[in-house]
Amino acid sequence: MKKPTGLAAAGIPVPIPLKLDDASMSDIAQALADGRVNAAALTKAYLARIEAYYRAVPALNAVRALNPDALAIAGKLDGTKASARRPLAGIPILVKDNIATGDKQPTTAGSLALEGARARRDATVVRLLRKAGAVILGKANLTEFANILAADMPAGYSSLGGQVKNPYAPALEDDRGIPLVPPGGSSAGSAVAVAAGLCAAAIGTETSGSLLYPASQNGLVTVKPTVGLVSCAGVVPIAHSQDTVGPMTRTVRDAAMLLNVLAAVDPLDPATERQRRPADFTADLTADAMRGARIGVPSDASDPLNDRFYGKLPARSAKVMADAIKVLEDLGAVIVRANMPTAGWIGGPGTSMNVLNRNPLSRNKGNVATPPIVFLYELKRDLNLYLRDWATNTDMKTMADIVAFNEAHADKALRFGQDLFLSADMTRGDLSEREYKSARAMDLLSAKTRGMDAYMNEHKLDAVLFPGAAGCVIAAKAGYPSVMVPAGFISGADDKDTPDYPFGVTFAGRAWSEHKLLRLAYAYEQASNMRKAPPDLAGG
Repeated sequence: MKKPTGLAAAGIPVPIPLKLDDASMSDIAQALADGRVNAAALTKAYLARIEAYYRAVPALNAVRALNPDALAIAGKLDGTKASARRPLAGIPILVKDNIATGDKQPTTAGSLALEGARARRDATVVRLLRKAGAVILGKANLTEFANILAADMPAGYSSLGGQVKNPYAPALEDDRGIPLVPPGGSSAGSAVAVAAGLCAAAIGTETSGSLLYPASQNGLVTVKPTVGLVSCAGVVPIAHSQDTVGPMTRTVRDAAMLLNVLAAVDPLDPATERQRRPADFTADLTADAMRGARIGVPSDASDPLNDRFYGKLPARSAKVMADAIKVLEDLGAVIVRANMPTAGWIGGPGTSMNVLNRNPLSRNKGNVATPPIVFLYELKRDLNLYLRDWATNTDMKTMADIVAFNEAHADKALRFGQDLFLSADMTRGDLSEREYKSARAMDLLSAKTRGMDAYMNEHKLDAVLFPGAAGCVIAAKAGYPSVMVPAGFISGADDKDTPDYPFGVTFAGRAWSEHKLLRLAYAYEQASNMRKAPPDLAGG
């Protein structure tokens, strides 16, 4: 159990007229606007919940550090009404601890090597949140370096923040002390904090699955945006070709509200130069948006070997998906059942790299892991640039410095090893290698051209429906958006019984189709109403 940095008694919170474990951000905003609660009282109530969850057994470890200025900032916002200029006035939000804040908070990516490291300035998304009136409550725990340090790193583990627990089954662990029901990764802390009501909403990041997977595991809504919709300037990177930033919320409308703030052209991130977005992502969120929409279900029982996404679903997951598809049909959607082209999902030649799995606690120790070439090659270049341009108050100037620090403090820093970092550090770090350029081209050819584009063109689709986070890789490699919505509950993990925990559905589509996907997701959400908060350990 790791105590969040900056956790101190916030005083006895004033009772507020909101059930924080289940209140939507929209409800919170309305309560602030109506004067039923003020920003200081709301912030104090969230800090009290974080304190209660820290003292609970087992602790969730969702929050890694708190903003020592949060209450003061909230106090200055008391009486400020939400407006077009400040739509998030007084709303407390957590950000993942790989997103830079140019204040007293550390930005560490969960790494012991970056303990105490700060940022020279706010990441662009943090600057936009502050401008919109949000109270940055603190930093959420995560899978260390967003799950690019070691093969088979458990979702939600970091050497600095400890292990994030799934709030629906926090006590269950295997013989290695790893959660039986994962919290999802790498934006585990962001998702768990929202699910448990430790903040009004949170911000996470994704390179491949790191928003979608934790949202599914925690019964949340998220948007994995098109690469370039939201700036990644100031985010501790994995790979600029796929890195994105997105919201973690309890409702679709809340996600759309946050996307309105986050989606902006940024000269610090060239990917945003080609951005296309509507004036308002919350516009036209209606219950009838599904009528006539053509929804692809990439499954064909007559071709089982190619039934990649649905064919091997466990029984309860398959039941959740069958029920979800029935809801879509009842809403008037046209369901198109057809497998994704094999050439789309199977991956192009020369796109993965062989890495010996040296993780001492991995069930696959001694076998070959096959991470994407693009990730490992871009990682060294992009991380070195972040350390040069953004990081301060740290002796870590390059990836090599972090590798050396970890080796010197292996007893604390390398519980699961650093085989991926070691492989990445062997690259030139300038993206000049032919194998990198080929891998990136093949990723786009397979996932985008032969995969999502071919599938959606052939069947004239508005969106593709994936179970849980199963479609994260193909959409992420293409740079395409996905929206996750709670769809039901499943149970069981590692051949063991567990309490029920959430399972979501993903609506994926073409570049810049976030608004269409949000409208479809909203219609499904309103008809299904499948979110159920986890047990409340804080009592309110």
